Amino acid sequence: MAQSQEIRMTPPRNRVVGAMSKIGIRPAIDGRLGGVRESLEKQTMAMARSAAEFLTKNLRHANGLKVECVLADTCIGGVAEAARAAEKFRREGVGVSLTVSPCWCYGSETMDMDPLIPKAVWGFNGTERPGAVYLAAVSAGYNQKGLPVFNIYGRDVQEMGDASIPADVQGKLLQFARAGLAVATMRGTSYLSMGGVSMGIAGSIVDQSFFERYLGMRVETIDMTEFVRRIEEEIYDAHEFRTALKWTRTYCKEGEDANAPRKRRSRAQKDHDWETCVKMTLIARDLMAGNPRLAELGFGEEALGRNALAAGFQGQRQWTDHLPNGDFLEAILCSSFDWNGIRQPYIMATENDALNGATMLLGHLLTGTAQIFADVRTYWSPEAVKRVTRHKLTGRGAGGFLHLINSGSAALDGTAQQQSDGKPVMKQFWDITPDEMLKCLKATTWYPAITEYFRGGGFSSGFVTRGGMPVTAARINLVKGLGPAMQIAEGWTVDLPKDVHRTLDQRTNPTWPTTWFAPNLTGQGPFRDVYSVMNNWGANHCAFSYGHGGTDLITLASMLRIPVYMHNVAEEKVFRPSAWTEFGAHELQGADFRACSNFGPLYGSY
Repeated sequence: MAQSQEIRMTPPRNRVVGAMSKIGIRPAIDGRLGGVRESLEKQTMAMARSAAEFLTKNLRHANGLKVECVLADTCIGGVAEAARAAEKFRREGVGVSLTVSPCWCYGSETMDMDPLIPKAVWGFNGTERPGAVYLAAVSAGYNQKGLPVFNIYGRDVQEMGDASIPADVQGKLLQFARAGLAVATMRGTSYLSMGGVSMGIAGSIVDQSFFERYLGMRVETIDMTEFVRRIEEEIYDAHEFRTALKWTRTYCKEGEDANAPRKRRSRAQKDHDWETCVKMTLIARDLMAGNPRLAELGFGEEALGRNALAAGFQGQRQWTDHLPNGDFLEAILCSSFDWNGIRQPYIMATENDALNGATMLLGHLLTGTAQIFADVRTYWSPEAVKRVTRHKLTGRGAGGFLHLINSGSAALDGTAQQQSDGKPVMKQFWDITPDEMLKCLKATTWYPAITEYFRGGGFSSGFVTRGGMPVTAARINLVKGLGPAMQIAEGWTVDLPKDVHRTLDQRTNPTWPTTWFAPNLTGQGPFRDVYSVMNNWGANHCAFSYGHGGTDLITLASMLRIPVYMHNVAEEKVFRPSAWTEFGAHELQGADFRACSNFGPLYGSY
């Protein structure tokens, strides 16, 4: 793989058991025969086809596969046709439901009654037939029956024969569908806990009830001695290991050893550490997703994997006090590429922080991009920066910024070496070019682990994220008596002059990846200034995604019944089920808490 044109793109595929969930389109109609229904059949079915065509054209699953839509065989005018549509959706693997209608219909007779499937209704805004009236009526029925539904209603009146989808309706269709597909994708998969609690970090006290009741996932657990067993008994693909090790030696440049001379590991130890780190990466991937090659080698049980959509690696301290750290494992798996070429990122949480892992999973399913795991390490005020460096901050970082940094485990996409229209981005893997992959690798240096932290050696990635990239930081926290609650901070990555970056970075750990992050400020509450964002962050970790995706996270959280207690998304962009309004139309954040408490976790009864 010496030349960029030799880098392969791994075809999109589903890593977990089962087919990808589809979107079911339900065309609802006034069931009165004898003139009314007949006059509406063509328009109603055309509206359904238009929605299906739009969604399939504009959506992909996070694994790159195209999203499919399933249309009901007939318009739905009553309960019998609703039941036929439900049966077809069960056969076809529908996980998200969208009802469309340009007219009045019988609400409780045409509604979708499946309690586990996220649902929305698009009521056509026209004057000839009251699609909006049906939307309001059926929404009231859903709310009365305790089945939260998203209302989609265009701002402007359309002509009856207008088959186009207005821009505001398009936005809500995509927002609902992205979040709904994330819900459906998680159901029945696993979070794999590799080890136990890391250094007393609360997020790595894996709460199985949270995953089961809110995400529809099971938690699988293994002891970290499984890594030792597979290394010593060579339960991995030896051919792939040789390929991976050669790739690593070629593209993962080793940096200066920052340890004191007496603390440095020998060259032989470092070479052995590299081999162990590569083996650990192969093993962690096989544990998550399985590997049919292992069955060919006589390891049938190990070949199956754990059907894990996300995982966490404990590492510190019992592992890292004796063996190489997991930084390479975490960084490479979380990246959009490895020795096999460009492929979908894996979701691997550092220090087995399952709550950060869950947040990363939500971000990945919504965006399809790699997720960055980081400590929320330090708030740098303009005054402190000027005192330490004599530099006056300007631009987006003028009010100060947060230092996001962790022990070399961040996805290499976080270098922001990918580009779109000349601006730094983090792309979905199917859009990443071979040259962009190589630039990410070139921008990363692998430093020998600081042995005060990692007595067993290993290597930590070091890079600095390019500034000018929109990102969204998020975190799910657990609170006794409340349950899970999410916080969101949209903002931008910031560039600093090299000497300023070096001075600030040296005060922490220059062998780890750094992102200088300036959250968008609203002047109110936890977003009145950057210090308040840091002071109100609910844990030591965050995950961040490319783009300003807070609105999608809020929509997804409402589907799962996870309240959002802190965000800087504009009120007009917040899209939640219609019932949330009735819990407090004038105070949306409190209404979110009350609604989530009232309806309870999505899988709370199961």
